[in-house]
Amino acid sequence: MNTNAIIELQHATIYQRDKVILSDVSFSIGKGEFVYLIGRTGSGKSSLLRTLYAELPTHEGEVYVAGFDLTAIRRSEIPYLRRKLGIVFQDFQLLADRNVEANLEFVLKATGWYDKEEISNRIDQALDKVGLRDKRKSMPYNLSGGEQQGVTIARALLNNPDVILADEPTGNLDPETALDVLKMLLRISDSGTAVLMATHNYGLIQKYPGRIIKCEDHKVICSRIE
Repeated sequence: MNTNAIIELQHATIYQRDKVILSDVSFSIGKGEFVYLIGRTGSGKSSLLRTLYAELPTHEGEVYVAGFDLTAIRRSEIPYLRRKLGIVFQDFQLLADRNVEANLEFVLKATGWYDKEEISNRIDQALDKVGLRDKRKSMPYNLSGGEQQGVTIARALLNNPDVILADEPTGNLDPETALDVLKMLLRISDSGTAVLMATHNYGLIQKYPGRIIKCEDHKVICSRIE
């Protein structure tokens, strides 16, 4: 294993139940690296991400994420893996009946934080990173789509993760807001947190070129657009 890699796969097979989705997958992502994950709908992007956060089991090949060997990980270890990951979805998944602060507090308590001062500090730090500290007391329905996604990114940052896994984080946003969210994720990678971002938005890639992992014909192809 490459000791500098946050994510490393060697000849891995990605399954959805008994069906092979991707085969002979090999790539690595280092600390602070920003990588696009692209491919048609149904090509395996989400299955790959779900494998990386251990929602889908790994049976073949080698898969290491944030120091965990996913081929040997026990169910009891999965929560500790996920503390080292930040996961961002397309549809925000914020709790509508509580404000931004309470949404973030809920996640921290669920991952083992109990000290009120520490919880408050972590919330402030995460909201600072996405420029939304002034929205701490706001309800999700009073936020724009971009602000809601910013809060979900802040939520993903609460445990100071090694890597952010973002599944179509700009999919429900207008082009200008999508660009703002991308810039937010690029700043996060610049600060040392790796980001793997699944996207269909090739316009964003053209504006901010970089390394690409493409799912196609049950394979993964790595390339770079400069």
